[in-house]
Parts: sequence; structure tokens; C-alpha cells
Amino acid sequence: MSPPERFPADDPREWINRARSNLAMAKIRIPDAYPEDLCFHAQQAAEKAIKAVMIKRGIDFPYVHDLARLLSLLKESDGTIPDFVGQARKLTRFATATRYPIDQTVTEQHYLDAIAIAEDVVRWAEERIK
Repeated sequence: MSPPERFPADDPREWINRARSNLAMAKIRIPDAYPEDLCFHAQQAAEKAIKAVMIKRGIDFPYVHDLARLLSLLKESDGTIPDFVGQARKLTRFATATRYPIDQTVTEQHYLDAIAIAEDVVRWAEERIK
């Protein structure tokens, strides 16, 4: 299996490709993998999808993992953000607190919720960059 077509770093299609890749990794149930590590990939999928939309719309963004901040910047520039996309804010902790053995409270339900949110955000972003 070969990776998808590559695009320049300033092309939103490359960011969507990377979002899809992270989502695919998040959905693979690897034996012995911690759910928080899988949730990290779900967060990354949502982050890259949001940034793809920002690139498409010519919105500068900081290279941060804070999805609330990114969504706020997008909303300031673009108006409304659907509630289901706003749920991505919940994923920020998976890029920060749970990335190290500090916060070990991630449950199976957290994992399932993270996947559902990331899938929704990636699908939403795909529709916006066509």
C-alpha cells in the first residue's frame, strides 16, 4: 500500500492527508498500546483538519495543540463553527497532559469519544477544502 499523493506544505490537501493518516493510526487497536496514545493521534487528526481549513481560508495560525484556541481563531475569521466541531476542544488534553505518564485517567469511553470527534472534524474539514 502506498501513501496518498503528496502536496506542498501550504496546500490544505496535504494537511487533510496527514489528518487522515493520524486518524487511521488512532483507530488501530494495537495490543499493549495505551488508549491515551491512540487518543493523541485522534487529537492530531482533528488539529491538522482544523489547520487545513484555516489554510484554505488564508488564516494564519500558531503551531499549537490547543484546539480551543485554533477554533477561536477560525471563528473570529469565519463566523460560526458547528457544535460538533467545537467538541474538538475536548481533545486538547490528549496532546498535552496524557502524552506523558502524568495523566493516566483515559478510559475506553474517552478513546471511543475521541475517535468519534476526530472523525467528525476530519469529515467536516474535507467538505470545506474541496
